[in-house]
Amino acid sequence: MFKIKKYFSTSDIVLWSASVILVIVAFCIFDGGNYLTLMASLVGVTSLIFNAKGNPVGQVLMVIFSLLYGIISYTFSYFGEMITYLGMTMPMAVFALVSWLRNPYKGNKAEVEVSSLNRSEFLMMLAGSVAVTFAFYFILDFFETANLALSTLSVTTSFLAVYLTYKRSPYFALAYGANDVVLIALWILASAYDICYVSVVVCFVAFLVNDIYGFVSWRKMKARQSCDSNIL
Repeated sequence: MFKIKKYFSTSDIVLWSASVILVIVAFCIFDGGNYLTLMASLVGVTSLIFNAKGNPVGQVLMVIFSLLYGIISYTFSYFGEMITYLGMTMPMAVFALVSWLRNPYKGNKAEVEVSSLNRSEFLMMLAGSVAVTFAFYFILDFFETANLALSTLSVTTSFLAVYLTYKRSPYFALAYGANDVVLIALWILASAYDICYVSVVVCFVAFLVNDIYGFVSWRKMKARQSCDSNIL
């Protein structure tokens, strides 16, 4: 069992604390009633700080977040978000968890071994993203999903993110960052109808900052692991 003060850096703690405070303040100002949204936001930002460390706990929390977020999306008829997170992000987070647990760095279960995509995996990712985008456009259109174009783009970026997470690539954080941008736009549109959804917008702004931080963290982690391998 690792000690929190030794495991997390000062920047980790500051980012997580600032994210939590921002989420709570936004909830108190714009919502104040939907505690499911607050719970999902807090679980989400906590999962991202663990993901930034390459810790499988982050994927466990992502499974919980996906379930909560799917329910929230249903309340505004964002069926694309609901289907994406319950039908793709949540199951893939389980697969990613298994992948991360099976590939610890030097036996350290609190840090996954960083990997890179080979050519065939990259092509598979592109083909999969095209197929998923094409299929989901018509599925979401059938369910009369609100803001269809953005909802479809969210599915695409989510697929890229979960695939790269499963493959243990540092670029999963950038893909999630791109997804955050799309979700910020989606929930801003929702906020025009119900101001309580501003708290969801703030949540994904915090996610965006955390995902950028996660990408930087993983690049450093990859460089350190490569350096250690070269020394050996």
